[in-house]
Amino acid sequence: MRLLLLLSLLLLAPQASAQEGGVSAHGVAEPALVPTSRPALVAGEVATPRFRLLYTLASEGTARALAENIEAVRDSFVKVFGRDWPGITEVRIGLGREEYEALALPGGEPPGWAVALAYPSHGIILLEARSLSTPEGPVTLRHELAHVALGQIGGRWPRWFQEGMAQHLTGERIALTHYAAIFRAVAQQRVFEFEDLAQGWPDMRSDVEIAYAQSADFVAYLAATHGAPAMADLLNGVAAGEPFEKAFGMAFHSSLTVEENAWRGGLATRFGWLPLTTSSQLAWMVAPALCVVAYLRRRQQQAARLELMSQEEAAEDAEMERLAREMALREPEPSAEASLVAWPAPATGEPQELQEPQEPQEPQERRELRDEDEARNPHQPKPTLH
Repeated sequence: MRLLLLLSLLLLAPQASAQEGGVSAHGVAEPALVPTSRPALVAGEVATPRFRLLYTLASEGTARALAENIEAVRDSFVKVFGRDWPGITEVRIGLGREEYEALALPGGEPPGWAVALAYPSHGIILLEARSLSTPEGPVTLRHELAHVALGQIGGRWPRWFQEGMAQHLTGERIALTHYAAIFRAVAQQRVFEFEDLAQGWPDMRSDVEIAYAQSADFVAYLAATHGAPAMADLLNGVAAGEPFEKAFGMAFHSSLTVEENAWRGGLATRFGWLPLTTSSQLAWMVAPALCVVAYLRRRQQQAARLELMSQEEAAEDAEMERLAREMALREPEPSAEASLVAWPAPATGEPQELQEPQEPQEPQERRELRDEDEARNPHQPKPTLH
C-alpha cells in the first residue's frame, strides 16, 4: 500500500512542481557579445586572482564573504576538467529581486523563477545575495560556474550537455526530484531525444524538469561508462575547435546515437519498479517519510486497540447486570410467617388459645397463717393490685 502511494506521488509530481513555480533556481542566457558599461547600481568591487565581484551598497557583506571561498571552488573544477578556463570571471551580486534584475546584461534578463544566471560566453555570473545563504546556495554557485567554465573553455556546447555537466559537477543528479522526473518520463514515454535538447529547451515546467533530469543522468552515464579521461578528451576536443559530435566520437570511440540508445535501454530497469524498491539511495531518502507513516499507523493501531478494549469491558458490564437481574427474578420472596419467631408448643395437645390460665398455688403454711389473720380482722380491706 505504501509503495502504491509513493508511486502515485511520483507520477503526480509534475502538477505540484508547476504550481509551486520554478523547477530550477539556475538560468543561462547568451545575449549579444557587445561592450557593456558597468551598471550604475554597482557600489564597488572585490578582486581575487581569478574573480571580480561587483556589489551594491546592500550586498557588500555577501560579496566579501564570497571572495574568501570562491577561488577554492574554482580549483575543484580544475581538478575535474584537467584544465582551468581563461580570463577573469565577473560575479554581480544584488540584494533583492529589484537589484538582481537591474544588474543583468541588456538582452539577458533573468527568468522570474531563477535566483542565479550565467552568461557563459561573457564570463559573467549574476547572483541574488540572499540565495547564497540558503542550503542550496553553494550548489547554485557551482552550477553557474560550470556554465561559465564550459563557455570559456571554448566551442558551442549542446544545451543538454551544459546542463548535464553542471549538475554532474554539483551533485544535483542524486536528487530525488530527478529520479521522480525520469520515472514519470519512462512510465509515460516522454523521454526527450537529445537532438531536440541541443539548442532549445521545453516550455512547460514539467517538461523542463524532465529535460534537466535526463541531461544530468546521461552525462553521469557517460562518465561512469567511459571514465574521467574520456570526459577530459571530449572537453579538450571541443576546446580545440572540433564540432561536439566529432569530439564526442573521438573521445568515446562511439557515436552519440549509439550511446543514447544504450542509455535508453537501461532506463526501464534503473527507473522502473525494481529500483524503486531496492535502491539503497532512494531508501535513505524515503526512510524519514516511512518512519512518520509507521508512527502514525502505530498510533492508529493503539487507538483502535483501546477502543476495542473499552467496548469489550462495556459488554462484560452489561452481561453482569443481565445475569444479576435474572438471579433476582429466580429467588422467592420470604413470607411474613417465616419472618416471625416461633413460640414454644403448648404442654397439651389442645390449642394454646383454649387453655385457661392457672393461678400459682400458695404454700400450705402461708395459707393457714393468712386465714388466721383474716379471722382476727374480718373488716380489713384487701389491697388493690394495680
